[in-house]
Amino acid sequence: MQTIKIAPCVAEALANNRPVVALESTIISHGMPYPQNVQTAQKVEQIVRDNGCIPATIAVIGGVLTIGCTDDEIELLGKKGTSVVKVSRRDLPIVIAQGLDGATTVAGTMYACRLAGIDVFATGGIGGAHRHADKTMDISADLDELAQTSVAVVCAGAKSILDIGLTLECLETRGVPVIGYKTAEMPAFYTQHSGFKTDYRMETPAEIAKAYFAKQDLNLDGGMLIVNPIPNEYAMDADYINSNITKALDEAEKSGISGKEITPFLLDKIQRLTGGESLSANIQLVYNNVRLACGIAKELCALRNK
Repeated sequence: MQTIKIAPCVAEALANNRPVVALESTIISHGMPYPQNVQTAQKVEQIVRDNGCIPATIAVIGGVLTIGCTDDEIELLGKKGTSVVKVSRRDLPIVIAQGLDGATTVAGTMYACRLAGIDVFATGGIGGAHRHADKTMDISADLDELAQTSVAVVCAGAKSILDIGLTLECLETRGVPVIGYKTAEMPAFYTQHSGFKTDYRMETPAEIAKAYFAKQDLNLDGGMLIVNPIPNEYAMDADYINSNITKALDEAEKSGISGKEITPFLLDKIQRLTGGESLSANIQLVYNNVRLACGIAKELCALRNK
């Protein structure tokens, strides 16, 4: 049976050292309501093209790991929403064997990048160590994937619902470098500030690409995390968003929601508590990350040409 399909435009670009930027699909099915999810995914792909790269939205469609979804496939994922299976690395063989549709998480998307040979992946925020993870051990598989799969992941930091300090400790233990783009502070998704430091600060996509190229040349396993703060004009007040996160976390605890269901629940609850402001911020930070990812992907291709 067919388990993997790479879109012809993506395969052609990879074969000819043209820049490709991978995009996840959980943000479509589990991160935003319809139709904003589809509109955002289409806009993201257009931003990638406008910046001289080829977009590769990744998902499982009818039991096939699809690297480069069509408009119709993105529409399918958006309309089906949370009824689509959320697919991390561990879920891939089951969802494929059962012929299901699946939206790939950061971990699932990274593994697909490895199979296809895509080096750069843009997302909103990574998963990490949840609050009280020292007791619950609720730590995202994204962190282990970053430890073992060589992809440059561009994000706006760890999601604000997480324990950012513990997430950074986990990344350090796993040997994952955290690069701040024009910042020495770890951004906190909706806000630019978390109070925690990145490992390094870099000022240009070329500098980041050079570091990732060196990592590959040294045959070092694992990814590189590039954190890109939400633009100032879209950043939310830290006290305001944190108070709403606390309310959402309290409701999740009372309702017994945990595991892979907690992130979509919290994002939806926070969106409603903020009157849609958090959703607007989420969309803008994704656009911002995609632009940076395109710059890095183009610089990597230039280095290979040399």
